[in-house]
Amino acid sequence: MSESLQLNAPVVVVDDDDAVRAAIGMLLQASNIAYRAYPGAREFLDAQGWLDAACLVLDVKMPVMNGLELLKEIRSRGIALPVIVMTGHGDVPMAVTAMKLGAYDFVEKPFEESHVLRLIGEAAANVVQARDVQSAQAERARAEHAAAAGRVASLTPREREVFELVTAGKLNKVIAYDLGLSARTVEIHRARVMEKTGAKSLSELVRIKVALEAEATG
Repeated sequence: MSESLQLNAPVVVVDDDDAVRAAIGMLLQASNIAYRAYPGAREFLDAQGWLDAACLVLDVKMPVMNGLELLKEIRSRGIALPVIVMTGHGDVPMAVTAMKLGAYDFVEKPFEESHVLRLIGEAAANVVQARDVQSAQAERARAEHAAAAGRVASLTPREREVFELVTAGKLNKVIAYDLGLSARTVEIHRARVMEKTGAKSLSELVRIKVALEAEATG
C-alpha cells in the first residue's frame, strides 16, 4: 500500500455504483484519508458536497445527471474544486471533454490504487480558491502547451495521425482499420508517440492534446 497522504480536507466520491464507492472508500480509509461518498450528482449538489473538500473523484456515466453535466454545473457555480473523472472502457472521448471543462485528470476503470492515490494527492495540492476556474488554470495550460508543442512537433506524419486517433479514444484495432495498417504496426507507432511526447499514460497523452487545442483556440 502507498504511503499515507496528508490531506487537510476530505476527498469526495460521486459514483452510482455501490461497489466502486465502497472500493474507493476502503482505499482512502487504508491511506488515512477522510472521504465522503454520494450515489449521484443530485445528492452531491443537494448536500453541497464540495464544501471543505480536497478534491472530487467523479464517475462520468451516471443516471439523471452524468459526470460531464455535473462538472459543468459546479463550474457554472464558480466552484474551483479539482476534479478527477473515472471512465469505463471506451469512454476516452468523454474524458477528453471533461478535461476541456477543467477536470484535473482522468483514470480508466479498473485502475491501479497507487495511481489513483497519486492523482488525488496532486489534485488536492492544486486546490485553488478562485471564482473563475478558467483563469485559475490558465497558467498551467500555457506551461503544458509550451512543453507539449515541441514534443508533438517531433512526430512523423504517421505518428501524428496515430496521436490524433488515440487521443480521440479509438482502439488500436480501429486505428489499424482506419489507416490501413496492421495492429502490430499501430502498436509500434503508438509506443513511439508515447516515447517522443514523454507521456507515461493515456491520460497524460490526452492532457497534451487538450493543452494544444486550448492554445490553438485561445
